[in-house]
Amino acid sequence: MNKPSNTFDIAIEPSFDFLSPEYAELFDRSAATAFQHPVWLHSLYTRLAPETGATALVVVVRYRDTGTLAMVLPLLRIRRGPIRTVEFADLRVSDYLAPVCSPDVFSRLLDDTAACAQIRRLVRPFDLLRMAKLPDGRLPIENLLATSRRVSMNTNAYATVLVAPYEQWRASAMDRSYQKELAKKYRQLQKKGALSFSCCSDGAAVLEAMDVMRKFRGPRFHAQGDGDLLQRPEYYGFYSDVAVRGLGSFVRLYAMKMDGEVIAAVLGLCHRGSFLVIMSAFDIAGYKSQSIGALMFEQVARDCIERGDQMLDFTIGDEPYKKSFGAQPSPVWEVTQVGSAVGAIVLFGLKQAPWLKLAAKRLSDLKVQPAHTATPTR
Repeated sequence: MNKPSNTFDIAIEPSFDFLSPEYAELFDRSAATAFQHPVWLHSLYTRLAPETGATALVVVVRYRDTGTLAMVLPLLRIRRGPIRTVEFADLRVSDYLAPVCSPDVFSRLLDDTAACAQIRRLVRPFDLLRMAKLPDGRLPIENLLATSRRVSMNTNAYATVLVAPYEQWRASAMDRSYQKELAKKYRQLQKKGALSFSCCSDGAAVLEAMDVMRKFRGPRFHAQGDGDLLQRPEYYGFYSDVAVRGLGSFVRLYAMKMDGEVIAAVLGLCHRGSFLVIMSAFDIAGYKSQSIGALMFEQVARDCIERGDQMLDFTIGDEPYKKSFGAQPSPVWEVTQVGSAVGAIVLFGLKQAPWLKLAAKRLSDLKVQPAHTATPTR
């Protein structure tokens, strides 16, 4: 017989309000990441999930005696062809995924056998449960959901520690020769016209920069044989909504202009003293010899330091340029659990033939784009 927890009330709330004061309070005292921020998850569930065929699976845990939120587990049910999957609320836009809960409350949940059993029942049925992009050193969700042990993904996250003043960080993080090279190219860039760098301060400036980012990123990713999420209306709408809603607090959108025209932009999230880069775009064709991308990130680092940030987080991806700014790698993890014979076959296939992951990714996009279109990437 399934006994309920004596301490917690646990339920699925598909229409949970991520902009509510109670969630904001829970998020502030939790060990969650920027990608569980109220604005981020509100836009993901209300704008992006319906367009991609995903169904909200929001596990909400409250204290029985007070009704106060104890944990929110933001999940999605996604059908990938014939496969029923349960995943974190990601949809290829989030870099770090975590339960929204404080470490001490999470420990209390793990000690509550009835609560754990109830959560595991509520997330079923599924063929495959997969939780990827788990940051290093975060809450052990594998213990809560009784999944397999976490394994390292085939990629890392990269972040560089910022110190003031900017000149000290630059000297410690970057090779001296690289510093000289960028200084030379910055002088070259200044000679081309009126150069400016700023952080967007209003909605009009945000939408201008977003439009330019979409324009620059399209040919770049198409040339690499892949597509770009920003080219799809539902994803462009998601990022624009987050940028406008979070401007001045949760979001920064930097723009570099030449004679008043945007030539480079970087979109990122602000969270607990860190600036997390989530998207960038540069006029590579017009300024290829000036290393405009590197110059832009140098200016972003300067501004972050002046604002008092302690970390510039380049998030997930093993691009070589990140190490040029002193960024160090850290592992990201994933856990899985099968819920049927079909799920076991799929998981075995993914482990034996990694190329199937690409096929699975393409399969996941069939609902929202024509079959002949290449799968986009962020």
